[in-house]
Amino acid sequence: MTLPFEEIRSGRLGVRVAVSQDEIEAGQRLRYQVFVDEMGAKPDAEALRTGLDADMFDAVANHLLVLDHDRGEGASSVVGTYRLIRRAAAQKLGRFYSADEYDIGPLIRFPGEILELGRSCVNIEYRTRGTLQLLWQGIAAYVSQHRIGLMFGCASLPGLDLDANAAVLSYLHQHHLAPEELRPRAIAERYVSMNRLPPGSFDQKAALLALPPLIKGYLRLGGFVGDGAVLDVPFNTTDVCVIVKSDLITKKYSSHYERKNVPVA
Repeated sequence: MTLPFEEIRSGRLGVRVAVSQDEIEAGQRLRYQVFVDEMGAKPDAEALRTGLDADMFDAVANHLLVLDHDRGEGASSVVGTYRLIRRAAAQKLGRFYSADEYDIGPLIRFPGEILELGRSCVNIEYRTRGTLQLLWQGIAAYVSQHRIGLMFGCASLPGLDLDANAAVLSYLHQHHLAPEELRPRAIAERYVSMNRLPPGSFDQKAALLALPPLIKGYLRLGGFVGDGAVLDVPFNTTDVCVIVKSDLITKKYSSHYERKNVPVA
């Protein structure tokens, strides 16, 4: 079994993979606070009972955590989380989470290792550029450790109002559509066209600025989007599928994790 990479530190903050069930549950509790209490997701009865955002994919995933060591150690220090699912982990359940929304056949056929990213959130007090960069450093270290060739996942725009998100969706479709050989498509019964406004009819710069920081981060790394959006009613979001070739993230962040002597699988 490959050991998790060494924690990467930036002042009082660090990023590493969860090493205990208590830490995983701390991430699930943070997800509930952000997705339900803050963003208006509709929890099921079990989530209401436990105060945790949890599903069956958590059991096979690795959970990347941002820790504030001034808050304590272990579970008490968790201020950010990102769920990571590799091909072998998804095979234990027979599918990736994204398959509920997208035909990801083109990604499954990719010849190398693939990684699904999801359930990303950060405590509201820690939503800074530095925290996001630390998360990306952790992802880069994980990608290097497991020789990931391709990353993907569902990223969210707030709300279900297609008119409010029309410019952003159109910008993504018109400027960042994935090449056909890597292009997932929203499943037919959930497919919503992203190309909602004619080119030139909206302010492209404003649309780019309006993107959530996470999606901007994917695009800065040369990321693409799939064909079609999906309305995720329980989570009160409009989802797009994002794809990134992993060599782009390792090139950008290599200096950070190489100094930490990250082990290679």
